[in-house]
Amino acid sequence: MPPFLEMHNISKTFPGVRALNRVDLSLNRGEVHAVAGENGAGKSTLMKIMTGVYRNDAGGEIRVEGEPVTIRDPVHARQLGISIIYQELAVVDNLSIAENIFLAREPLTPSRLIDRRKMNADAAAVLSELEMKIDPATRVSELSIGHKQIVEIARAISYRSKMIIMDEPTASLSHHEATVLLSVVKRLAAQGIGIVYISHRLDEIFEIADRVTVLRDGETVDSRPIGEMTRDLLVRKMVDRELSQLFGKHETHMTNEILLSVRNLNMLKASSHSTSVSDISFDLHKGEILGFFGLIGAGRTETMEMIFGSRPASGEIRIAGQAVRIKNPSDAIEQGLGFVTEDRKGQGLVLGMSVRENFSLTHLGDYCRLDFVDRRRERTRCIDYIRSLGIKTPSPDQKVVNLSGGNQQKVVIAKWVARKPRILIVDEPTRGIDIGAKSEVHALLNELAAEGLSIIVVSSDLPEVLAISDRVIVLKEGRISGTFPRAEATQENIMLAATA
Repeated sequence: MPPFLEMHNISKTFPGVRALNRVDLSLNRGEVHAVAGENGAGKSTLMKIMTGVYRNDAGGEIRVEGEPVTIRDPVHARQLGISIIYQELAVVDNLSIAENIFLAREPLTPSRLIDRRKMNADAAAVLSELEMKIDPATRVSELSIGHKQIVEIARAISYRSKMIIMDEPTASLSHHEATVLLSVVKRLAAQGIGIVYISHRLDEIFEIADRVTVLRDGETVDSRPIGEMTRDLLVRKMVDRELSQLFGKHETHMTNEILLSVRNLNMLKASSHSTSVSDISFDLHKGEILGFFGLIGAGRTETMEMIFGSRPASGEIRIAGQAVRIKNPSDAIEQGLGFVTEDRKGQGLVLGMSVRENFSLTHLGDYCRLDFVDRRRERTRCIDYIRSLGIKTPSPDQKVVNLSGGNQQKVVIAKWVARKPRILIVDEPTRGIDIGAKSEVHALLNELAAEGLSIIVVSSDLPEVLAISDRVIVLKEGRISGTFPRAEATQENIMLAATA
C-alpha cells in the first residue's frame, strides 16, 4: 500500500528567495511524522503547498494515495482528506465555539435552518475528546489563547480527515492541555489518520513521532525513524550547532534589594471565563528573574494584568519600598513597569507598521519637539537596539509582519526596554519560536537582568521556567501553591504544586 502522501523534489521560489529546494516528504497512514527546523527553514512553505495555499515550482510531484495530484486550493486539499491547524489563531471571535468548529458546514434542519441543538451536541462531542469542559455556545472572544487553540484543534478533528497537519499546536497550551493533545494525536494515529507534526518542543517530537524530517535553509538535511535520532543530533541537524552551545550555564544576578513587593492582591471582578485570583503575595528582587508557572486557568496572566493595572484589584503594591496606586496601565508605566504580553501579534505589535514605528510606540515622546517627531533621532536609536538585541531585519523600516516570530518578540522586548523600566513582565516569552531563537531570547533576558532589570517570566513551558528562573512561583486555581528557590525547583516539585 503506497503512502497516503508523497512529495518529491518540491521547490518553491519567491521573488529573490528560494524558500524550498528539492524537498522530499512522505506520510503513511497512521503515522506521526515530525517536521523540525528553525524559523525560516521552509516548514511553513512546505505545509502551505500541502494544503493548496501555494503551488510548488515545476519539476516537483505530489501524490495522494498513489495518484498524482495538483492541489488547487485549501478546499481541494480538504476534499482530498488534508486538514491543517495553523500556529497563528484563525478563529472568529464573535462566533460561538460550535459555530467556529462547524463554520461553513453547519448542520441544517429539514426547513434549511441551522440546527443549533445538533451543532452544539456535535461540538460538545468533539470537545470531550480534548477533555475541554466548556459550553460550546460560549462566544470565542471570551476564551483565553490556550482555549482558542483547542477550538482550532477541535475544528480540524471534526473534519475526520485522513491527514492532519499540526503546526505548533501546543505553543500556547499548558502542560495539562499539551498532554491531552498528545494523547489525542496518538488516538488519531491509531485510527489510521496520518499526522504531520511541526513543533519546536523536542520532548513532544520524541514522545509521539514515528519519523522525523529536518529542514534547514529550505532543504532536507535528514529524515529517519525517531528511534535512530537523539536529542543532540536533532538540534545539531536543525541549527548546525551543539545543544550545549544553545543553553549555557545559568547565572544569577539577583541582589538582596527588594524592588517589587505585592501583598494580598485580590481580583475585584472576575469574568465567567477568567480565573478569580486571590491572596497573591510575593517579592521581586533587583536583577532577579522570577518565574511564574501554572496550568491554563491557574491565573498566571490575570495576576500580571492586575499588577499592571489592566484588571481591577485590591491589595498593596510597593516599588522600591514606596506604596503605589496602579489603577491602569498608564500608572504602571509611570511607575517603571513594562509588560510583554503573551499575544505578540494581537496585543504587542502593530503588524502593518515598521520595526521603527513599533519600537517607539512606548516612548514616542522622547523624540518629539514642538509636537513634531524627530524621525532621524528615532531611527538612530532604533538601529542601536536592533544591533544590541540582535534583531534580524534588513532595515528599521521593514514591516514587522515580515519578521520571524523570534525577531518579532525581540521588537516587543526592545520597545519596552527602551523606556528604561525597572520591572519587566514577560508573558510566554518564547511561544511559537524555534529553539535557536528561544535561546537568544533567554540570553537577552539574562543580559537585562545583569544590567539590574527585575524580570517576571510567565510561562506554561516548564523547561523554560526551570532554565531561566532564579526562583519559581507556582499558581493553582488563582492562588500561590508553592514558591521554590532554584535549588528546589525540579519538574516533580513544580508539577506537584501545580496539580495536587
